[in-house]
Amino acid sequence: MQLLSFNDLHGNLEPPAGSSGRVTEKQPDGTTKTIDAGGVEYLATHLRQARQGEKYSITAAGGDMVGASPLISGLFHDEPTIEALNKLDLDVTSVGNHEFDEGAKELGRLQNGGCHPKDGCYTDEEFEGADFPYLAANVLDEKTKKPILKPYWVWKKNGVKVGFIGVTLEGTPDIVSAEGVKGLSFKDETETINKYAKVLQKQGVKSIVALIHEGGFPASTSYNYDCDSPGAGDGVSGPIVDIAKNVTPQVDALVTGHTHSAYVCSIADPAGKPRMVTSAASFGRLYTDTTLTYDRLTGDIARTAVKSANRVVTRDVPKAPDMTELIGKWNTLAAPIGNRAIGYISGDIGNTGTESPLGDLIADAQLAHGKQLDPETDLALMNPGGIRAPLTYAAKAGEGDGVVTYAEGFTVQPFANTVNLQDFTGAQLIQALKEQVSGPNAAAPKILQVSAGLTYTLDLTKSGADRVVTDSIKLNGSAIDPAATYRVATNSFLAGGGDGFPTLGQGTNDVVGADDLTALEQYLTANSSASNPIAPPKADRITVVN
Repeated sequence: MQLLSFNDLHGNLEPPAGSSGRVTEKQPDGTTKTIDAGGVEYLATHLRQARQGEKYSITAAGGDMVGASPLISGLFHDEPTIEALNKLDLDVTSVGNHEFDEGAKELGRLQNGGCHPKDGCYTDEEFEGADFPYLAANVLDEKTKKPILKPYWVWKKNGVKVGFIGVTLEGTPDIVSAEGVKGLSFKDETETINKYAKVLQKQGVKSIVALIHEGGFPASTSYNYDCDSPGAGDGVSGPIVDIAKNVTPQVDALVTGHTHSAYVCSIADPAGKPRMVTSAASFGRLYTDTTLTYDRLTGDIARTAVKSANRVVTRDVPKAPDMTELIGKWNTLAAPIGNRAIGYISGDIGNTGTESPLGDLIADAQLAHGKQLDPETDLALMNPGGIRAPLTYAAKAGEGDGVVTYAEGFTVQPFANTVNLQDFTGAQLIQALKEQVSGPNAAAPKILQVSAGLTYTLDLTKSGADRVVTDSIKLNGSAIDPAATYRVATNSFLAGGGDGFPTLGQGTNDVVGADDLTALEQYLTANSSASNPIAPPKADRITVVN
């Protein structure tokens, strides 16, 4: 049997820009090369070619199909992406955290169809919803204590049965706005999968795949890195490792996601038998091709014969005409809004690294917006996960090199968070910076992007909260006074304590400004022109010691 899988598409129907649209490939001589990848026109062609001649083929996904999407999808509440996935013949997906960005009701509409309650219908046809089931086994309605969508689904053909259980990470409420998860509770991933594996077994379904929107971090960023070369399981770290070690042996394979990493690893199950754990990066740049051998006598997967590999969604194949047509339809509707120029840049402004040039630019934009709301605003902090793509210098849609369009800005900041002002003591500010590398963020630090004037040293040779060197934290050259009050601009997600920053949820004297994209647009418009574009910031505010 063939299992094709992918994860974390995030509405990237068009080929993603810059580094978001490339993968790294390890060469036989040990060097690496980058390959342009992604775009649903190419993904459709690759999947269709892969299925040719396969009598038993299933296509499954690991969550975050929508949410944090570029303008072509995000502007229309991700209806275009659901339409594209229907055309791709996706069979089943788990929910991810981003499926809750607009709340459980809106997720229900994406599943079942109907026009948007506020924005109505975008075309003369009513939105039909997903042809495939979204699985949410560990997401319960607090009142009924039942899953809000199907917990599992069984694929059947010619007497062959394969069960799928879908879960998102238990920590979803920490990384989604409080409004999006209102009335919901998120249960332990492993316990939930084990519970429904028993249910499927009782129904006579012995072959089971878990779709888990939680992932790991491989030791190499190359998609074709041999995860098992150092020894089984050594090549990947992160939350998925514990989950994989504890999910019942009744589950035959784990399709994972969330970390946007690429890996194909075998991790021993509780019985000590190797089991495949896969993830296909993000944005439709890869898909995983897994061969499962189904034993008709037992109805189970013969684990010894499971083979898996990540494949690149290269752009050297013909575009799928139905996807080209779909993209054209929605782009025509989006064009009047998306093509407007909002600023000018003199080179690529990247969003990768501990501190990124784009992170600095966005923090500066939020500080400028904060000062408009209250001239006493001192600094701004931006969460790195909210910066979804780089700003690229090369023209994307004929707008001219160096021109930043509204659509490009939307792709960078698609969440419609507001810019919020709050008062914090210096002690709270220091504590918030230490939360980047402690508490929930101890294992995988989340380094906030900082506005001009805030400087400090991040010493990665130390451990825990000590990695943020207290004495080095300065504002405009002066040490932070623990007893003084500072006016801080953040987005509404951080102001609610999101991303593992509880201290940022404790500010006082709140003022709510415009949305973060408007702040970026205003900053670019005020500080750049065709003859005087903005240069990429130096990203030199945080001194990193390795």
